[in-house]
Amino acid sequence: MLYYLFEYLGSEYELPGARLFGYISFRSAMAIILSLAISTIYGKKIITYLLAKQVGESVRELGLKGQSEKAGTPTMGGLIIIIATLIPVLLFAKLDNIYVILLIVTTLWMGAIGFLDDYIKIFKKDKEGLKGVFKVIGQVGLGLIVGGTMYFHPGITVKEEANSVVPNQELVEVGGLREMGPEQKTTTTTIPFVKNNEFDYASLITWINPDYSKYAWLIFIPIVIFIVTAVSNGANLTDGVDGLAAGSSAIIVLTLGIFAWVSGNIIFSDYLNIMYIPRSGEMTIYITAMAGALVGFLWYNTYPAQVFMGDTGSLTIGGIIAVLAIATRKELLIPILCGIFLMENLSVVMQVGWFKYTKQKFGQGRRIFLMSPLHHHYQKKGHHESKIVVRFWIVGIFLAIVTVVTLKVR
Repeated sequence: MLYYLFEYLGSEYELPGARLFGYISFRSAMAIILSLAISTIYGKKIITYLLAKQVGESVRELGLKGQSEKAGTPTMGGLIIIIATLIPVLLFAKLDNIYVILLIVTTLWMGAIGFLDDYIKIFKKDKEGLKGVFKVIGQVGLGLIVGGTMYFHPGITVKEEANSVVPNQELVEVGGLREMGPEQKTTTTTIPFVKNNEFDYASLITWINPDYSKYAWLIFIPIVIFIVTAVSNGANLTDGVDGLAAGSSAIIVLTLGIFAWVSGNIIFSDYLNIMYIPRSGEMTIYITAMAGALVGFLWYNTYPAQVFMGDTGSLTIGGIIAVLAIATRKELLIPILCGIFLMENLSVVMQVGWFKYTKQKFGQGRRIFLMSPLHHHYQKKGHHESKIVVRFWIVGIFLAIVTVVTLKVR
């Protein structure tokens, strides 16, 4: 909203400083400052309100040290993250940008699913919360919205390096940069560590018949659904010890901010020889707002936590990260960048799968880990949760660096 106000004041009245709002860098800086202030200052008020409403965590007995002390800690703290993210976005971002709209829809959609899950757990006294099938339906629904928008919306395009052998192709030359072709709809994405590292999902079907390219959405949308579901569940599983999910997510989100920044800037994308995605740079405002919200939330969520994010926060964070990766065409980097989420997911899958297999074969289930998800395994080994969280953050930073390196290492 402020963007449009200062754009008007700058053009009509030549207000000094109004042009600053035309720069993504300035608006991103303002977004992170405001979101950090909201989450830290007003976060305390929200926690006090949750305490007054007795929105406390009911802890299941898992035999973990310090677990009983967490009972009664306010949950649903994801509301702090959502509010502190959306307010700066509404103030500083271009609200007619399709990427920003998609991220707002993702936040509200996944936030509603997580809120309903937490509400059932707390107020209906049902420890299972929202039935798993309804969560999956919600995640699939979001995947359909995101996949359909990415594929069919005319505002979501890329510009690729012009190929002079294509007849009648319009070339656009920008001050000695690569000659770029016109904006085009495509299902192209980026493959890490590979030369000529672009892959078109349509090729999974066009090898049968080139005319089948118009049916590429049948491949693309299910892939988007899988990514949204997997990442949101991974974030949800990671939220098991104080500060782990919020800190890991902040690292991931800031890394995706780098990708959004360079992909949406024709100069940086040319220098790095990566895909130029028009209008995607506006996501940087959303990303910085979310990063500020996560860091501010950590003020109250680090050990010993004064509030938990609940599914209201974890499902929302996972959904946003998935959409950001898809929008920047870097979803194939998720196994690296979201390695913490992946490890947590795999530890559960391996534990359950091995237990069922050994029980069927030997009559008694056996375990790979002392407990899953993975962070509980280290708790069982006697490590303090603060040490576990910091070491997971260090691993997350390392994975983020490796992910950024893929911009040039091919």
